[in-house]
Amino acid sequence: YRLWWLYATIVVGGVCEILGWSGRLWSSKEPRQLNPYLMQICTTILAPSWMTAANFTILGIIIRLLGSQYSWLSPRMYLIVFLTFDLVALVGQAVGGAQASLAAQSGNDPEPGGNIMKWFIVIQLISIVLYALCAFEFLLRYHLNKPVRSKPYADKPSEDEERVGHRVMDRGIQLMIVGMGISTLFIFIRSIYRTIELSDGWSGRIITTQLYFNVLDGAAIVISMYAINICHPGFLLRDNARTMGKKPKPAIIEAEKGEKGEYAVNVTPNDAE
Repeated sequence: YRLWWLYATIVVGGVCEILGWSGRLWSSKEPRQLNPYLMQICTTILAPSWMTAANFTILGIIIRLLGSQYSWLSPRMYLIVFLTFDLVALVGQAVGGAQASLAAQSGNDPEPGGNIMKWFIVIQLISIVLYALCAFEFLLRYHLNKPVRSKPYADKPSEDEERVGHRVMDRGIQLMIVGMGISTLFIFIRSIYRTIELSDGWSGRIITTQLYFNVLDGAAIVISMYAINICHPGFLLRDNARTMGKKPKPAIIEAEKGEKGEYAVNVTPNDAE
């Protein structure tokens, strides 16, 4: 589907999860070694930040498709605001993880680094809540046809669009919203768990109970990942996912026709004459 932004979001998050669970397996074989433990704790904490970035991007595309007049923020500004939130949370968690790792390696208390990770997970939680509220308001305004501002159609609306008064939400967009909602919900559940886990301390009951981690982190992230893979934006949103909701330029469309072996009409100067 040529969705370059999936590589920088879902794919990176998936790689982090693989590294984290590999470190966890390694740690089970070598429980006295510190490196596998630090490897799994840092990568599994960072991974969901990349996945939330994908959800922010998908909602921006949907807003552009259904009509930015129903959103307080433009699709571009929406991406800037929430991806900035996500980047801040990601960098903060990375710094906290690095500090905790260095402290543990030198025999010092990793709690200060853990607290930094915790507070930046809280920032991630806040961004997810704001994102969900903005998405809900947008979809509600779309359903009730209550735009924030007027926006003329760039193209002539279809008969269905003229009848209902706004652009029609097709089955692909509906399924994409379901997948995006499931993914966001389970990332939110996981973030709540990790916040409580780090608040309980590095030697607390929560962080030392395997079942909690398997269900509230591992299983939650697996469901979130599968939700986006089953409700794949490339399949459900088609070319709109690749162009971020913008219409591709005619030159790009013609080039793709040629790549697919479809017929193309090339007009030479002699033909034009």
